[in-house]
Amino acid sequence: MRTSLTSIARRRPVITGQPGRELTESERKQLPPGFEAVGEALVSGASPEAACAVAGRTLACDGASLGEALSGLRTTYAVLGDAVPDFSATEALCVAWSESTLDFLHDLSCEDPLTGLASMAHLRTRVAEVYREAERVGRPMRSSYALVVVDISSCSGTHETFGAPFTRALRLASVADAVRSVFVGEETVGRIGPDRAVALVRRTPELGEDVAVLRATCADLGIDHARIWIEGLPAQADLGVRVLSELAR
Repeated sequence: MRTSLTSIARRRPVITGQPGRELTESERKQLPPGFEAVGEALVSGASPEAACAVAGRTLACDGASLGEALSGLRTTYAVLGDAVPDFSATEALCVAWSESTLDFLHDLSCEDPLTGLASMAHLRTRVAEVYREAERVGRPMRSSYALVVVDISSCSGTHETFGAPFTRALRLASVADAVRSVFVGEETVGRIGPDRAVALVRRTPELGEDVAVLRATCADLGIDHARIWIEGLPAQADLGVRVLSELAR
């Protein structure tokens, strides 16, 4: 059995790329959609892993199944040399497809599964709702609502190599508890990045004092060196949603 498998592996052709070589028009037409960059890498002798990752993400965003993505990769190799994809190319495609699919599913959910914080999609919906409410009652948004942002990127231990994502999630879960203990009304508390949480709160005369209490509460919970500030909301709804996107970078 071992001899048979070895002989089969030896008979598998490989794609021999040449530096500077480009896809011919005939080859380009035979490639599946989304795999042109993979083909370019293969015929030029470059590593196809980065191109496979891009193809995996793109296909996931377009709604293609993992089976369809793998079939496209296999067809690309067959077109260019009757070869089969190697492990590194297949792994790059699968990992990128899986990560993009998980990101999409998390965006559909109202809550982040690790921290219990509202998702970015839900935050955008809530911001749009309060803009509609402000417009309906004729109240300026700048004096009605604000965002309270908590950034833990400077906290000690947050970026330790081992377990860093889990550490951030635990700290943000603690931040959520702290925010909810200070703002006990209808505020929406969500996650807008790996190191940031934000609360959509009503702008009251006590808001500054509430933020000071939040800083003290975070310190008591061991969330040291967290940056906490008030972010104003612009008058237009589209600009308000853009503020969230800017904060998430």
